[in-house]
Amino acid sequence: MTNASILEGIRQLKILVIGDLMLDHYIWGDVHRISPEAPVPVVNVARESHTAGGAANVALNLASLGVAARVAGTLGKDTSGEKLLGLLRAADVDTSLCLMAPLGPTIVKTRVIVRNQQLCRIDHEAATSLYSLDPTPELLSAIESSDAVIVSDYAKGVVSQNTLNAIIDHAKKHGKIIAVDPKPSSNLSFHGASLITPNRHEALELAGLAEPKIGEPYPLEQVCRNIHQSHAPELLIITLGADGMAISRGGKVEQTLPTRARQVFDVSGAGDTVIATLTAALASGASAEDAAKLANMAAGVVVSRIGTATVTPEDLLEPDL
Repeated sequence: MTNASILEGIRQLKILVIGDLMLDHYIWGDVHRISPEAPVPVVNVARESHTAGGAANVALNLASLGVAARVAGTLGKDTSGEKLLGLLRAADVDTSLCLMAPLGPTIVKTRVIVRNQQLCRIDHEAATSLYSLDPTPELLSAIESSDAVIVSDYAKGVVSQNTLNAIIDHAKKHGKIIAVDPKPSSNLSFHGASLITPNRHEALELAGLAEPKIGEPYPLEQVCRNIHQSHAPELLIITLGADGMAISRGGKVEQTLPTRARQVFDVSGAGDTVIATLTAALASGASAEDAAKLANMAAGVVVSRIGTATVTPEDLLEPDL
């Protein structure tokens, strides 16, 4: 399938995203001196901006591609939560399944950017137990009415094994694609998933392997075998950074795709873009190879931009990408 035909099919889809909702806060400025109080740079703030992060960014990416996106997760009852809801609603994302947690704050990641470089990150969050999400009848009904389901796990508490099992079982029962962006630190089992999309380091953790020493090759074949033995996804797609993307089925590497990124300014949210594009493309009827090629192109677009970003159909139709 051509990119144009895949993107046309994507516009007909309804996709549900379940996972950890975050607000990404950016402080943009410059440094001209070192503080007299401590050996740290003094940042003169020029502006601030906010965008959706985590599962909210996955939903935003889907909406940007023309999907009718719906998102489920937990927010704090605070101004950050209202701001995040506003960003999602402005993009026509359905937020009716978002819950307000009275005891926990909205998860906020504040990044300080100086001369297009991230100086530091400041996180606001609470105990994971405050963000738990139960597989309610409303959530299960939303799965039934969707063409595909994405679980975006950032290990912040929304995705428990009980909730994940219920989501996967219900999605499979009703013939829906179920894609999972895993966080190995959650120690969850993804058995039954149609697709999982770890990055290079996450794949090593899921495979139970150590980071290769300097000069040693990445053990891609062993990684794929181990993940298949442990989690048995129908399709495994690993994002490998500068080495592109690998497609695996049945524990075997089927294909590797070279990176489409020309310049890398910021990898924040690239995994969100990948799973959103992959899942939407597969749900539209694209093959694994064509879906991966489209997602690889989308990742190349977002990492070339500063800050958490999304892609549009126009980005993926440019002939020179």
